[in-house]
Amino acid sequence: MKKLILPLLFLSISASAQFNIEKLLRAPFPNELKASTDGAFIAWVFNHKGVRNIWIADKAGQHAKQITHFTEDDGLEITDLDFMPDNSAVLFVHGNDANSKGEFANPARLQTSTDEKIYLAYVNIDSLQSIGKGHSPSISPDGKQIAFISSSQLWIADKDSAQPKKLFQLRGNQSQIRWSPNGNSLAFISRRSQHALLGIYNFTTKNVSFPDASTNYDSDPVWSSDGKYLAYIRKFNIGSEMPFTDKRTSPLPWSIRLLTTDNWQAKEIWQADEGAGSYYIDNLPAVENHLWFTNDNHLIFPWEKSGWMHLYALDIQSKKVKLLTPGDGEVEKVVLSPDKKTIVYCTNIGDISRRHIYKISSLGSPEMMSGGEGIEYSPAVLQDGVAILRSTAQHPLWPAIITNNKAINDIATAAFPNDYPTSSLVTPSVISFTATDGEPVPAQLFLPKNMKPGEKHPAIVFFHGGSRRQMLPAFHYMYYYYNAYALNQYFVSKGYIVLSVNYRSGIGYGLNFREALNYGANGASEVNDAIGAGLYLKTRSDVDGKHISAWGGSYGGFLTAFCLAKASNIFSSGVDMHGVHNWNTELGVWRSYDSIKAGSFSQKAYRSSPIAYIDEWRSPVLLIQGDDDRNVNFNETITLASELGKRKIPFKELVFPDEVHDFLLFSTWVKAYNATFDFIDEQNR
Repeated sequence: MKKLILPLLFLSISASAQFNIEKLLRAPFPNELKASTDGAFIAWVFNHKGVRNIWIADKAGQHAKQITHFTEDDGLEITDLDFMPDNSAVLFVHGNDANSKGEFANPARLQTSTDEKIYLAYVNIDSLQSIGKGHSPSISPDGKQIAFISSSQLWIADKDSAQPKKLFQLRGNQSQIRWSPNGNSLAFISRRSQHALLGIYNFTTKNVSFPDASTNYDSDPVWSSDGKYLAYIRKFNIGSEMPFTDKRTSPLPWSIRLLTTDNWQAKEIWQADEGAGSYYIDNLPAVENHLWFTNDNHLIFPWEKSGWMHLYALDIQSKKVKLLTPGDGEVEKVVLSPDKKTIVYCTNIGDISRRHIYKISSLGSPEMMSGGEGIEYSPAVLQDGVAILRSTAQHPLWPAIITNNKAINDIATAAFPNDYPTSSLVTPSVISFTATDGEPVPAQLFLPKNMKPGEKHPAIVFFHGGSRRQMLPAFHYMYYYYNAYALNQYFVSKGYIVLSVNYRSGIGYGLNFREALNYGANGASEVNDAIGAGLYLKTRSDVDGKHISAWGGSYGGFLTAFCLAKASNIFSSGVDMHGVHNWNTELGVWRSYDSIKAGSFSQKAYRSSPIAYIDEWRSPVLLIQGDDDRNVNFNETITLASELGKRKIPFKELVFPDEVHDFLLFSTWVKAYNATFDFIDEQNR
């Protein structure tokens, strides 16, 4: 293969049109981007063919270097990066969490423990220091102690001695550790079976208190800079809620409460209006905490009052609220500058199909920091700019720095493979088609290069998972969908037309699109989008209407199975990767659920499942799943395989022992994707 080495990554990198799936996935994937407290350094994780390591660079993106030296595709994750206050080391967690049986994920079948452990990686010496077993570490303001969670309890270790001790023993699961500014107290959330409490641990008295205990769910504690206040969110307990059903409003709107630390008295200082935005969404924006205290005691918080997830500022004294991020679009990733004067965030406002970076200084007006045809994500504030992750349609996600004059410079460029097949990839078009019930559906359309008039091509419909996701016309910022985008590009390189569908119940298009009426277990209205995708392709003169396949993972597997069950006359084959097939057996993974007690809802959930229509299924399918899946019960695939077999419906299966939902091994991704392409391509010969 001819190689051209160019100095800038985002210039065209020449490569032969002949490439394979492994080559498409082999560029190091960056995540966990984190700035030091003073903005002088950044750290991130590169996942290079399953080998995960921490890298750092200075505020200008110079002197990039690797500070851990793991060498195997071992399936062990690296998460929770944070700099020590003196920038001498990076704190991180290495290892995997446990399933409901207490088994730690171990797809490589290592002969050593794979549970989560906390380490310090030193910047200037090649050394790792063990802190203890656990996760979610939080560094004290003076940098001398590290609090963390282990076996659902709070522990603490002195940085130098690193001899952890349990602070106390409580019922439930403890999470969301937040140090007070003076380091004298820890705020945390104690999650019980039906409610969650704000807890305070006092290092002087060594006592735990629950100053505002209730029957509701408290979360997202944040201290004011002077330590006089502790704010947190309260979601009211409205009884049993079915997951994967539309929730546009709440009969009891969520609120923000404020604890005054001189008397430990709490009061409600704001409550969402009834109607749009009254239901609290705990996974949007995608941030560690949903409240931020500015230097002048304004609380920044996300709210969907307008039908879009925006940021608002609440003056805790006057109780006045100001909208900070107007426009049609969503705020997805938010950070506050070290001086707590500037908000930097990622959004699709003004460019609904992409992500760009904005900032707001001193609660003023939004200022755009990046734009164009690519995406920019995961901002981290530096002294002289903002570190980001960015990608284009042809170039994988990569770390970069937006300078204060808005120039964007890539970092660690030597780590990018110089033979990556960038020039062989296509730019998808952003389109819309019509669902079977008449609703417009956003999507991206990938067309092969050098198409000739009159040619007909086999076609692929791709469904993302989640369903709280949005596919973009560029390499995705999430590893799962980054890989999926790469596979779609591979199909295109082999002559396929690919339609990547952003079906209803996904993010990016507002509250009513995400909380689509009768979606999921409450009616599966998004199946109208899925089948509409196949019908749209059949109308295209460049598509071979007899060879339209579907593929997707997780929720995308659910929709793939639904297409094959209800529309085998449209979809000639499919690959269903760890999909949901019966909501009545899946809902219990996410929430306490008894299908017998659910009564009429159970009947609706069954009719909203592919398994209900299996007698109509005709097209061949490949089933793929890891048998340690913690998101979709492996029994979903077992049951579907059995029912397909009984009806003599052709299927193949690919099972990965000990793998989880988001495959941990690079080798698993390569095997799964090669099998996906080979199966669909075989059906189209």
